[in-house]
Amino acid sequence: MYEVTIKRHFSAAHMLRDIGGKCEMLHGHNFVVEVSAGAPGLGEDGLLIDFRKLKRWTEDAIGALDHKCLNELEMFQNRNPSSEQIAAYIYGFVAGQAKSSPVRISRVTVWESEDARASYSEQVKES
Repeated sequence: MYEVTIKRHFSAAHMLRDIGGKCEMLHGHNFVVEVSAGAPGLGEDGLLIDFRKLKRWTEDAIGALDHKCLNELEMFQNRNPSSEQIAAYIYGFVAGQAKSSPVRISRVTVWESEDARASYSEQVKES
């Protein structure tokens, strides 16, 4: 299995509801997003996927989040805009873009600080 990973960044504010402590107050992060894609083989060009394509899909996903208050966005109206939920949102968006590609999005990791990250991936259903 081959896997490639790209890294992008965005800045946003959020308030985490019902968890207690300072994080319930409005605060911001410079988020780092890692998106990994995988497949069992390479294309005829010797690439799994062109990094530029994976970066573009990721930029399209985080464009809706960058410099926003995440709590005000429709995708987080009924759920906490936690790093876990951000990772799941980005995963769903990028995986949708990848459907026409031979690669599968294997994981999205969102870093909210140098020492705190959350990842999301979907379990592959075996036939």
